[in-house]
Amino acid sequence: MDKEKNVTKKTTEGYEKTDLYNEESLNKIASDYHEILKEIGEQPTREGLLKTPLRAAKAIQYLTHGYDIDPGEILRSAMFKEDYKQMVIVKDIEIYSLCEHHILPFFGKAHIAYIPNGFIVGLSKLPRVVDAFARRLQVQERLTTEIRDCIQNTLKPLGVAVVIECSHLCMQMRGIQKQNSVTTTSAFTGEFTKETTRSEFINLIQSKLH
Repeated sequence: MDKEKNVTKKTTEGYEKTDLYNEESLNKIASDYHEILKEIGEQPTREGLLKTPLRAAKAIQYLTHGYDIDPGEILRSAMFKEDYKQMVIVKDIEIYSLCEHHILPFFGKAHIAYIPNGFIVGLSKLPRVVDAFARRLQVQERLTTEIRDCIQNTLKPLGVAVVIECSHLCMQMRGIQKQNSVTTTSAFTGEFTKETTRSEFINLIQSKLH
């Protein structure tokens, strides 16, 4: 996908919507969706589907725009020297991604912690890193380790912890069709490989402090 994208913003009643899409590939993707509609037995020319191929093309480009983002650069843009060596946790970060096996959504929450080693990072940057990796075709296991490795390699902290809990529509809508299943993955480095530190992190993300 070409990295140069058109960005449009529409404001309606205080709500700002941002669309990210590549004009050159948009029509090709829309044409492919048009053919898919025909192949499944639909009539792309009927009123309700006339604009569906273009809408779907814009949607898939938006949902995969993470390929054009450098997550490490997100962190580097807001690194600050600070002599703080205690745990920093950002929990309940919303995740919306697409399973690479069926291109169906999976969604849930990420919990991230790191122990600084000379640098802290702007708190909003951690959810942005999550989003940058999630807005790609993914598997939850790889998403977990990519987030961990990005933070570890960029900030060089004393340790990183990432726990992700997600529901997968490929399990709920097709296949085994288990509606209440939740998948949990975790990845740790440094101090979080120690049982005491990891346990403190798990207890904190499970507690209701707010």
